[in-house]
Amino acid sequence: MNRRYCLALDLKNDLEAIKQYEWHHSPEGVWPEVLDSIKESGIELMQIYRTGNRLFMILEVTENFSFDEKERLDAANLKIQEWEELMWKFQKPLPWAQEGQKWVLMERIFEVCGNDFGI
Repeated sequence: MNRRYCLALDLKNDLEAIKQYEWHHSPEGVWPEVLDSIKESGIELMQIYRTGNRLFMILEVTENFSFDEKERLDAANLKIQEWEELMWKFQKPLPWAQEGQKWVLMERIFEVCGNDFGI
């Protein structure tokens, strides 16, 4: 069974920068090396949602996925480092993020499924 993680990050509160960030995440704008890196790390599904300047990411990963290993692979990939540097121009850390941390892992605080309602 796959695992799911949810993460959050803010964008700079600038409408033009937000539009550019969204373009970079469109089929026309995302770099193929970024997509390859996502797949190779064991991420089977990645979705990013936005409200205002807050981003919410959902990851569904294989059993072998590791954030530490993903970070190691990304650090060794010059194209991914270039992408991260570009994205950092649009992003800003959450107030409670650790130094240098971008995406912050969220804690699930509630869950209910259809069976819980007798559906």
